[in-house]
Amino acid sequence: MSSTADNANQAERTGAAAPVTDEPQGDWRISRAVMPTLLASVLGLLPFTVYSTFLVPIADAAGDSDATVGALRGLGGIGAVLVGVAVAPLIGRIAPGRVAAWGLLLLAGASLVGTVAWLPALAAFCLLIGVSNAVLYPALTTAAADRFGTGPSAARAATLVTATKTLAATLVAPLVALPALWWGWRGDLVAIAVVAVVLTPVLLRYGRERHVDDASPHLGYFAAFRGLAVVPGARALLLVSFGQAAAFQGYLAYLAAFYADRFGLSPGVFAFVWTLSGGAFFLGNLVAGRLVNATESDQRARVALNVFLALALISLFGVYLAPTLPIALISTAVLSASHAVGVASVVTLLVRRGGTLRGTALSVNASALSLGLFLGAAAGGVGLAAAGYGGAAVVFGLFTVVSVAAAATIRAGA
Repeated sequence: MSSTADNANQAERTGAAAPVTDEPQGDWRISRAVMPTLLASVLGLLPFTVYSTFLVPIADAAGDSDATVGALRGLGGIGAVLVGVAVAPLIGRIAPGRVAAWGLLLLAGASLVGTVAWLPALAAFCLLIGVSNAVLYPALTTAAADRFGTGPSAARAATLVTATKTLAATLVAPLVALPALWWGWRGDLVAIAVVAVVLTPVLLRYGRERHVDDASPHLGYFAAFRGLAVVPGARALLLVSFGQAAAFQGYLAYLAAFYADRFGLSPGVFAFVWTLSGGAFFLGNLVAGRLVNATESDQRARVALNVFLALALISLFGVYLAPTLPIALISTAVLSASHAVGVASVVTLLVRRGGTLRGTALSVNASALSLGLFLGAAAGGVGLAAAGYGGAAVVFGLFTVVSVAAAATIRAGA
């Protein structure tokens, strides 16, 4: 026991990869070992946060409407889907720290492009940020997991990256709004670019370390996809991710309008609902990531996935059918936490089962999430136009059923 602890502490001091051990390590020790990946996961969210927060002044500076400038963000989703799949095999062939470093440099360049208040430049900004995130997040998750080899702490490290990203998505708006009082939204983007460049050498250091692929022969580009197809449960897990993203992100797209129409909440009051939802998701992801990785067996992750996806389906209709505001709020929190448990379970199973293909699996998974996000929002809009919020609930419920059905097919596997 003491030897393991001494080795881990030495790894933290020297920056070397943490030792592979069958004993799960504490969250604080894992967090310190993967701190650069956690910082980069926060940084990756900031450019689009600036874009959304300052959409009106950005549109005014560009001389175009808010709707036109806001719609450009969809280019980021298109880029994320296409590039995420295209680079998936490369994350298995190249040390993920290096891939993440390239993603950060692309993020820095895109942020500088975004300071140009011209519609084509803003379109390029949105596309490049989507592409950089498609490269960055799977690489960060893989790099964090690789620090702990194939031991039980590997999947926990990956879920800590997703939990940090979730927390940042809830809390970073003030982080970009307050400095902008002094230097404006352009100053925010320049500061993001500077921090990204400073953090790049740290991630390159990760790229020089041994990672989980080093002991195995690298598969070819298309062979990586073929290999992923035979990973136990991989296709079902990717389908779960797609259905979850379509249901949950589509639901979030119309949540403010729902609370305004059903309960008369103003945008200011709804901010508390958004915080409730984001906080519940973060806690669900954080706690579930710890619990499902407390043992070597993947049984906990599979059980949690099935149970909480079913709970997500029930709480979804709890939100839309709630007769009172308190019931709607409780259902909102339960729904967010349930999907968070599902996300943590999917990441855990992909990391554990993916082996040398974990980077490829996580990259394709990120693309499935991006695709689900945009299709879910679009389909939810169709349901809303056809039959009101009841129609939207049915659409999101069907996507959740897809995830429930896919999860039910996942069996125990190595």
